[in-house]
Amino acid sequence: MLTSAQFRSVLGHFPSGVVAITGRDASGMPAGMAVSSFTSVSLDPPLVAFLPGKTSSTFPVLARHGTFCANVLAAGQEDVCRALAVSGGDKFAGLNWRPGPHGDPVLDGVVAWVGCTIEAVHEAGDHHIVVGRVDDLSADTTAEPLLFFRSQYHHLAAA
Repeated sequence: MLTSAQFRSVLGHFPSGVVAITGRDASGMPAGMAVSSFTSVSLDPPLVAFLPGKTSSTFPVLARHGTFCANVLAAGQEDVCRALAVSGGDKFAGLNWRPGPHGDPVLDGVVAWVGCTIEAVHEAGDHHIVVGRVDDLSADTTAEPLLFFRSQYHHLAAA
């Protein structure tokens, strides 16, 4: 019988980038969460997706607003990931950001950011699949990404 611990352990051998999904709550205050499940979906129209857990208290806040910004974290931004991965409190205390195209936080120092409008939300087991229509985006071509592999943060090796 396959256990969730075995599933998590084996899939932890697939390296992924780390993305901060940011948005605003009903009062306009920043809200955010860290995810490693982010992907491009379509070029025409431009779509991306991320997969928050159904137990997330942050995703419903973002969903009510209808927009989000996917911030691809850079090497050295483990502290940003940790700040957005916790429940409760002021996740943005000490984080520098500016409003993106929808007013959602674009974090300073990220590899790239993608501003989106929520296009669809699908149920998938204990997660949602959130599809976003890309409205604006930008990248820092000199920044290196933060990676997650075997439950630890990593950076690309120097060539």
